[in-house]
Amino acid sequence: MTDIRRTASRQVYANKWMTLREDDIRRRDGHPGIYAVVDKPDYALVIAQDGDRFRLVEQYRYPIGLRRWEFPQGTAPDLVDPTPEELAARELREETGLRAGSLRRLGQLDVAPGMSSQRGWVFLATDLTEGDHAREPEEQDMHSAWFDRAEVEAMMRAGQITDAQTVAAWTLLRLDERR
Repeated sequence: MTDIRRTASRQVYANKWMTLREDDIRRRDGHPGIYAVVDKPDYALVIAQDGDRFRLVEQYRYPIGLRRWEFPQGTAPDLVDPTPEELAARELREETGLRAGSLRRLGQLDVAPGMSSQRGWVFLATDLTEGDHAREPEEQDMHSAWFDRAEVEAMMRAGQITDAQTVAAWTLLRLDERR
């Protein structure tokens, strides 16, 4: 028997980006319970690197009420399911205008595995070409800029970069560089 088995499920809420469901569960020891799960499609996060420069985007994050710098990232609209590589290229182009000659997977991240099914793929984009961005309406206040390695790390230490996926992706990049 698995650690937790779903015995029933009902959708509580849905929109074009996510669903919220409540599952009746049975634990390994037989005790029943409930579990709320946020289902969201997988996302791609892109570390765009040009020499010792890295491209970040800054936008207002409504749930926390603050503007934050982070690596370009997102899901496809309307719950469509492109390949991780297609999604990474799309997000990079959409948010920054950059096109990557090379996209390489660095790893995978689970956003909040205690409450969400969403997983993300982290990519390193190099051999970059500048172009026009194609931001979605929700991204109209987004800014994009280059930062060197020391600036990125200083922003993390200063609390200017607090996005968990960005910080974890930076760790995957640093581990990859040590291979």
